[in-house]
Amino acid sequence: MLRRFSSLAFAFLMFAGSFSSPGLAAERVVNVAAAADLSAALAEIAEAYEQKTGVAVKLSFAASGALTQQIQNGAPFDIFFSADMDYPKQLIAGGKADGATLCRYAVGQLVLWVPSDSPLDLEHNGMNVLLDPRVKKISIANPQHAPYGRAAVAALKHYGLDQKVSDRLVLGENIAQAAQFAESGNAQVGLVALSHALAPTMQGKGRYWKVPSGAYPALDQGAVLISPSAHAQDAAAFLDYMKSAQAIAVLRHYGFTAGN
Repeated sequence: MLRRFSSLAFAFLMFAGSFSSPGLAAERVVNVAAAADLSAALAEIAEAYEQKTGVAVKLSFAASGALTQQIQNGAPFDIFFSADMDYPKQLIAGGKADGATLCRYAVGQLVLWVPSDSPLDLEHNGMNVLLDPRVKKISIANPQHAPYGRAAVAALKHYGLDQKVSDRLVLGENIAQAAQFAESGNAQVGLVALSHALAPTMQGKGRYWKVPSGAYPALDQGAVLISPSAHAQDAAAFLDYMKSAQAIAVLRHYGFTAGN
């Protein structure tokens, strides 16, 4: 009788264990720190990846410099997607990231954006619309910690506009906030990421003009695995997925040029 009870108990534990495995799989997670210009594209990529693998991808968006500081201070991220290559290299130099995993996953693009009802003629005047007296505020990302902000400053200098419009600049904490300032009307023009101009939240609400790539340093965007990571294997798998045809198609949809 005792032997029979033991056998039944063992069978019950095995049966229960077969149902606990999916629960354990659901606890697999990758914590991602990502530049704000990726908010729409990476959310779409992460959703597709979760459906495909069952691995949860938790996204935190901010300016690349702000995220770098968080990682340096011990924030438990597994992957960092920066809007430039310099911030990942800083983490590598400080022993916070694995240099062997550094890759350029995309190239971003800067645009001038105005609301749909704006009288400004972007198509014909380009950057010179910033001199229009109706432009009271121009939103850009804070160049101290946002690569797109530095690109905007470089573009203004390239066209000889930096001193002429310096008193009209409104700084967003990141490129997403700079885009929000323009979309909400708090600025008449925004120097923002093409990815935001193409995002569902802004699409159809405005017009944009692509700033020629020669007017600012290339926005080569780099990714790296953080070390040590509590989810190193899953993080490496997600970084590999970012190089897949499916992920690249999403990045291109949002105006990024594919990286290496």
